[in-house]
Amino acid sequence: MALLPPLNSLLTFEAAARHLNFSHAAEELNVTPSAVSHQIKELEKRLGVSLFERLHRGLALTAAGEALLPGIRAGLASFSQAVDGLQSRFLQNA
Repeated sequence: MALLPPLNSLLTFEAAARHLNFSHAAEELNVTPSAVSHQIKELEKRLGVSLFERLHRGLALTAAGEALLPGIRAGLASFSQAVDGLQSRFLQNA
């Protein structure tokens, strides 16, 4: 199994891909646009591919970004379901 990138960089990638804008992703994540840019650059370096095309007004996903996004979204949805299931099971008994 490959060593995973930091979860924070994957969360940042998903937000940036959804908004196609680092500033909007930064606002959602409560960080600076520079922090989003840094996270994405580090993720791209670690993966060895470009995930975004930097355009004059915004971003576009590269083919690699398009290929990565569904798996990241599915993984994040799985985490969310696990936490929701835990909370509903144990908070009802509290």
